This record gives sequence, structure tokens and C-alpha cells, in this order.
Amino acid sequence: MQNLVIILAVILAFGNNQESALSRVRSLYQKAPNEEGAAKDLLRFTNDFDEGNPVLLGYNGAAHMMMAKHVVNPFSKMSHFNKGKKIYKNAILSAPENIELRFLRFAVQSEAPGFLGYKENITEDKKFLMDEVLTLKDQELRKLILDYLLASKSMSAGEKIILKEKSN
Repeated sequence: MQNLVIILAVILAFGNNQESALSRVRSLYQKAPNEEGAAKDLLRFTNDFDEGNPVLLGYNGAAHMMMAKHVVNPFSKMSHFNKGKKIYKNAILSAPENIELRFLRFAVQSEAPGFLGYKENITEDKKFLMDEVLTLKDQELRKLILDYLLASKSMSAGEKIILKEKSN
């Protein structure tokens, strides 16, 4: 009986650590486009996780891509972007129906300059997000995705109206 209690405590503690880690990552992710320090923190924090967690791996890829915005050297920019793209591709291949990964890909592709040619999944991810976001039980993630979609230049005015009506 005592072993069962210890096992349950470890499971609960691990679950809470995962949730708090994910919450911290999401917070850094929101700041990273405008704050180089947050982008570096996001990169450092997500480097500590192995490939066993596709969502954290996806955030690591997104962090590399955001670092490209903050460095000056064109070679460093491309290096960060390409490394992030490769990491992100592996993450999404391991969990293609994960809404958080699809959101990250949509956001990265929406913000990527056109000359990089990294925009091929915007339409499919937008549809997936619009169909699934309101079914999310995770309120923090739901708000993150809804806020982004409603502000995104990749969403039409009509799509934003539909999303607002569905979310009320």
C-alpha cells in the first residue's frame, strides 16, 4: 500500500511538472518574437527536453526559428531557421494530429517571410485549428490559439467572424 502511495505521488508530481513546464514554455513563446531574452530562454529551456515530448520539441524548433529574427548575421539567421524547421518537422511527424504542434506550425509559417518558401501548410492547419480549437479542454492553450487566430493576418475577416461567433 505504501508503495502505491509513493508511485501515485511521483506520477502526480511528474504531471504537475509537465504542466508547469508547458505553461512556462507557452509564456516564453508569446514573448519571444519581440524579446530576444525570452527567445534565448525558450531555446535554453526546451533544449533540456529530449525527443520524447513532441510538443516541447516543437517549441524548441519554434525557438530556433524565432532566434533567426533576433540575430544579425544572415548565415546565423538561416542556420537557426533551418535547424528549427528540421526539429519542428520531426516533432510534427511524431504527433501530426496534435493541435498545439499544428498551431505552432501555422504561426511559424504565417510569420515566415515569403522568400523562405515555408508556407505550404497554412491552409490545412488553419482549417484544423478552426475545427478543433473550441473542443480544447486546456483553457490556457485554447486562449493562446484563439488570440493568435483572431489577430493573424493569415485569417480572413470572415474566418475571424465565424471563430468569434463559435467561441461565444
